[in-house]
Amino acid sequence: MNWDQVEGNWKQLKGKVRQQWGKLTDDQFDQIKGNREMLSGKLQELYGISKEEAEKQIESFNRDCTRH
Repeated sequence: MNWDQVEGNWKQLKGKVRQQWGKLTDDQFDQIKGNREMLSGKLQELYGISKEEAEKQIESFNRDCTRH
């Protein structure tokens, strides 16, 4: 699954996103709307991680979505 597909199915993926990053609030989830850069920024902010780590986690999430 490429990121465009994740973005297009953002609402359907909400459960998986919540499992992966439980600190995201519903409001933040709605603001992100599948935007990869916004997700990366929120992960950096909420989890105190680097941009590189956030991108690594997002890529791992994307690969996991592809497998299921």
